[in-house]
Amino acid sequence: MRGRVFYGWVVVAVTATVLLATAGIRAAPGAFLVSMQAQPGWTTASLSLAAAVGLIAYGLAGPISGRLMGAIGIRNVTLLSLAFTAAALLAAVLVSDIWLLTLTFGLLSGLATGLVASVLGATVANRWFQERRGFVVGLFGASTSAGQLVFFPLLTTLAVGFGWRAGAVVLAGIALVLLIPVVLFLREDPADIGVLPLGADPATPVAPAPPPDPGIMRRAVRSIDFWFLASTFFVCGATSNGLIGQHFIAHAVDHGFTQVAAAEALAVMGAFNFVGTIASGWLTDRVDPRRLLLVYYGFRGISLLFLPFVHDSMGIIVFSVLFGLDYIATVPPTVALCADAFGRRNVGVVYGWVFAAHMFGAAISAWVAGVVRESVGDYAAAFVAAGWIAIIAGFAALAIKRTGSAAASDAAPA
Repeated sequence: MRGRVFYGWVVVAVTATVLLATAGIRAAPGAFLVSMQAQPGWTTASLSLAAAVGLIAYGLAGPISGRLMGAIGIRNVTLLSLAFTAAALLAAVLVSDIWLLTLTFGLLSGLATGLVASVLGATVANRWFQERRGFVVGLFGASTSAGQLVFFPLLTTLAVGFGWRAGAVVLAGIALVLLIPVVLFLREDPADIGVLPLGADPATPVAPAPPPDPGIMRRAVRSIDFWFLASTFFVCGATSNGLIGQHFIAHAVDHGFTQVAAAEALAVMGAFNFVGTIASGWLTDRVDPRRLLLVYYGFRGISLLFLPFVHDSMGIIVFSVLFGLDYIATVPPTVALCADAFGRRNVGVVYGWVFAAHMFGAAISAWVAGVVRESVGDYAAAFVAAGWIAIIAGFAALAIKRTGSAAASDAAPA
């Protein structure tokens, strides 16, 4: 292998591209919200409920994905995700009733994209890398944030110029095109091609990664560390995907910005989050992840408290930079703490459920913020409440223990 590119980086490139695209697809309800309101009977509250259903499905697909990957493999799960995502989007284009939109654009699309959302990146990083694992997790987190945020200008421009249905067709086409590199280049495990994970001891025999401990979740739910991880990540989802991801454009329009200008601000947010999440991965390999989470959640809370007072272009750019730096920077330290507490072999399963909590938070926040907007006429109360909750979550993260009894399962025989 000397002088050759480690094949794990090829797997990383394919995985990052899939995560970027599927995260962009999941962010579509926020980009399409204003355009969808033109459909008779589709109100902010009903559309927010459809988005919330999608976010819940997106989160619950994580634990399902962890089990499916163990049964049929990473590549087959990824292919299923992309094919069903395209089918759900094309079906959504044909609907005119809000309940059918909730079913197709919400439930089915959420389940399909969620099959690769959380577990794929964590599984690839832990199978292919012993060195630079935090950096790789950060890279995947950056890809996810880029998909959620950088796609906004494209999707919003399509929605404004051609309608949200045209945007959904474009996204379905992207999902179908991605089937090709997945088939050609995605591999399951270093042992499949006769190499070791990057940084592994050369004296170690080449062998497939051991399966997850079948009893890990029974032990995890009895651990206070799991509930601290789940609850803080619940707040992460509520303050990012749920609030900013679904309602930032509508909030900006309320404050006098155009949809396109708001989407461009989200693109700035995405660019800075790309940098922030990669930096977070690098820092996670070197700094106590709990302290990183304290800083990230605190910084996020202050940014959200600032947002209701933004009415000018400079202010919205400042917010986009500040919030963007830690939009998904919480992912690398959270994954690292899951591995420390419950064992690296169990990361896919445990983090899948922690990610489900993240998306439950996103779903509740997306729906509640829509109700607040319709009830009082603006989003200010939602942003202020989210800001204080984020600050509290930062201090709660300090209570997570770095090593739990389940971590010993890494050394246990499969």
